[in-house]
Amino acid sequence: MAEMAVQSDVIDDAGPYDRAKALSAFKLGDVTFYWITRLSAISVLLILGGIIVSLIVGAFPAIKEYGFSFLWTQRWAPSADPPVLGALGPMYGTLVTSFIAMLIAIPVGLGIAIFLTELCPQWLRRPIGMAIELLAGIPSIIYGMWGFFVLGPFLANTFQPFMIKIFDGVPVLGAIFAGPPSYLSLFNAALILAIMVLPFITSISVDVFKTVPPVLKEAAYGVGCTTWEVVRSVVIPYTRVGVIGGVMLALGRALGETMAVTFIIGNSFRISSSIFAPGTTISAAIASEFAESDGLHQSGLILLGLLLFVLTFFVLAAARLMLMRLEKKAGN
Repeated sequence: MAEMAVQSDVIDDAGPYDRAKALSAFKLGDVTFYWITRLSAISVLLILGGIIVSLIVGAFPAIKEYGFSFLWTQRWAPSADPPVLGALGPMYGTLVTSFIAMLIAIPVGLGIAIFLTELCPQWLRRPIGMAIELLAGIPSIIYGMWGFFVLGPFLANTFQPFMIKIFDGVPVLGAIFAGPPSYLSLFNAALILAIMVLPFITSISVDVFKTVPPVLKEAAYGVGCTTWEVVRSVVIPYTRVGVIGGVMLALGRALGETMAVTFIIGNSFRISSSIFAPGTTISAAIASEFAESDGLHQSGLILLGLLLFVLTFFVLAAARLMLMRLEKKAGN
């Protein structure tokens, strides 16, 4: 009590000047913190704007030379006089490989997440979780080397001949799975991409599935629902916003992946209806040719980078719009 009284006397003895000084120090610290955080946020916009401006400046000679025809021209002949450059082949390869990769990775990733959160024994969850984290940490060039030396020959010698034989003569599917088998193909690159984005979908899905209130699942089980019915009617609807966010994050990674795809896609600018044919993507084309490019050729590659930037932006913007509509619908 005596000590508290002494402290009270000290506080009471403090003059108005000391209180004003303390308040001024607090206000200065608050203003400083506000401007540091604000400048940090603005720096992101400045960096993004700088990237866009530099891409536009570098791509301007190609834009001036080819215009919109750059988008639907398939031929890529930088050594011709004058150079003939078209983005149709890389754009086609980027969209096809990303689509196939997501077609494989989404059901597998969600299946692993559902197993880990609803069905997996406790002793098995940690090893599977560590394996998923390890997949996410492997450098992309390692995936590319593994795909080139191991996965490509395996698919060309076993899986591709099997699929070609099954769908031979079938309308549409026969053209999609047409031969000959190849070590380097769009499908091989898409499979590598699916393996690479799988940890993103699985990890995010596991995290959002764990946010489902246990009482909701217990109530569903209490009225006689099976595990599949609980997942379909309770877990997925409750977490759909987070799941879609994870899927879009994985799609962004698939669209921009470079080294792994460069190793195994074949770097061919021709468009083929078969997914077993060689192809290329925007990022693979830039990686394989930029070091030896100059002049209009280099400007064309920068224009490819600008197209990839715009494509990724629209994909992420569409994902954000979808999430906003889902949140609004859930609120209603």
